[in-house]
Amino acid sequence: MELKGFLEILRPANCVVAGLVGILGATVALGNLPSYEKSLMIFLVVFLGCSWGNIINDYFDYEIDKINRPNRPLPRGALSRKVALVYGLCLSALGLFIAYMLNLWAFFFAFGAYLLMYLYAWRLKPTPLVGNLAVATLTGATPLYGAIAVGKIGLAGYLALCAFLVNVAREIFKDVEDVEGDKAHGAKTLPIVWGVEKASKLGVLFSIATVIASFLPVKAGIGLGYLPIIVVDGIILFSSYEILKDPSPITAGKVQRKLKLAIYLAVFSFLLGSLTKEV
Repeated sequence: MELKGFLEILRPANCVVAGLVGILGATVALGNLPSYEKSLMIFLVVFLGCSWGNIINDYFDYEIDKINRPNRPLPRGALSRKVALVYGLCLSALGLFIAYMLNLWAFFFAFGAYLLMYLYAWRLKPTPLVGNLAVATLTGATPLYGAIAVGKIGLAGYLALCAFLVNVAREIFKDVEDVEGDKAHGAKTLPIVWGVEKASKLGVLFSIATVIASFLPVKAGIGLGYLPIIVVDGIILFSSYEILKDPSPITAGKVQRKLKLAIYLAVFSFLLGSLTKEV
């Protein structure tokens, strides 16, 4: 057993980013940063939930990871599956306890998200489109959780909607990018079941839906700081054009990376927009 395996299996860098997005959701909802105590509690609930999700994924992917990712903690024997499961359950219990201390709605929302992480790892992951929707739901739920934790949805609802839509598109394009490798391992992703071209077109539909949804905060009175969203929409539309012109795994890989950049810029736009709401 390796002590560093307990940290490594969490994939802490990803969890830190997720925790910060939770705080961002609260900030966008309020129009200002919540108290340090509340910010820390939101961060911990999201960080621990993300950690739980990573652990339970590795738990169920043990046999696959022995072939594809043998250096991960479980396949290399840094800790056993049983220890990992108990570890994950303890972290999730701590996260839910902190969520309960925030408010009852924050607890129920966190419980639902933690449960979805388990269901995704256990059954939903290999299911065409359903797995993509589950991941996108969890991504969109992260800023929304911060808003629920402070008792106000505000502009965070629009951020969550845009995050959900663009991440459905990105997850589909990631599957298109990985189609050959997934075929070799017997996976049944959307591009394998529907074909690369049809799956790519569906991804484009979700991309365009994201652009349409990005105009909703304008009607809600978001501030001038939201203007960088124009660049975000431009990136998304250009990416859609690229994948329609050449629906291939190589293009899909480029497009999903561009969408990742668009997501970061969109988060920045929502933050600035919420802080300049009266401008």
